[in-house]
Amino acid sequence: MTAWSHARAAWTMVLVTLLWSTAGVVTRQLTHAQGFEVTFWRSLFTVLALLAILPAWQGLGVFARLPWRRRAFWLAGLCWAVMFTAFMVALTLTGVARVLVTMAVGPLLTALLSRLVTGRRLPRRTWAAIGVAGAGMAWMFTGQLGAAQGTDAWLGSIVVLGVPVAAATQWTIAQRSQAQGEPVDLVPAVLLGAVISTLAMGPLAWPFAASGRDLAWLAALGVGQLAVPCVLAVLCARVLPAAEVSLLSLLEVVFGIALVWVIAGEAPRPEVLAGGTLVVGALLANELMGWAGQRGTAGIGPA
Repeated sequence: MTAWSHARAAWTMVLVTLLWSTAGVVTRQLTHAQGFEVTFWRSLFTVLALLAILPAWQGLGVFARLPWRRRAFWLAGLCWAVMFTAFMVALTLTGVARVLVTMAVGPLLTALLSRLVTGRRLPRRTWAAIGVAGAGMAWMFTGQLGAAQGTDAWLGSIVVLGVPVAAATQWTIAQRSQAQGEPVDLVPAVLLGAVISTLAMGPLAWPFAASGRDLAWLAALGVGQLAVPCVLAVLCARVLPAAEVSLLSLLEVVFGIALVWVIAGEAPRPEVLAGGTLVVGALLANELMGWAGQRGTAGIGPA
């Protein structure tokens, strides 16, 4: 494949975040499918899409080359399964903005978990970002105390915490595997996670209630919101620095809240906007300072 230019990779990553951000607004279009059934169908369609994409992209022998005997591969797949399940179930229980903001703390949790597991020192800016983001999360969740929300909203707020925790675990596994000279191929790990999620959610989703219209929306989620952008993100990561990928990934929060607000009329609550501003602001400042520091060290100058 011809190497991508930096500009092409950057704009493709923007497209990736836009595709990722459609989950909330698409979920709000469903009329019959709810909860576990939403997760089941999205995971199943992701499996079908990747079964077609992987051989076309990496050759017919891709499945024979998968590291089925490696524990890291299975752990990464299990983490993806938790992320798929927690994300979609939470979207059916609570607001899209709350789900996206909670997911956004994943990079900071990854840094913290990496510090605990590998002993790698964190810069002061990252500790500061963790503190500010923690305050934003506390603000967002305590705002529910005075709100007339049902138990579903509270449950959704708890369930979605599984996404950044699983993401932090998954990236830590990937870092350790990379350090040991046996990196985990993330796209096949996504396929494994989707298979695990499909098998786990099938019995819980019975009896199926999705209409034909629901299935069309869920197929769009599995293919266009997860499988395709996942492959594109891997291609972008081969060109863009990790810090730049993290910065561009924050657009998912902005796009996701805007889409569901404009299209589905789901306005974020004030405490979510306030807490989310702290969370996203802390992430943005941390990544920008880290990126500028790396460029300065390389003698390129500030971004």
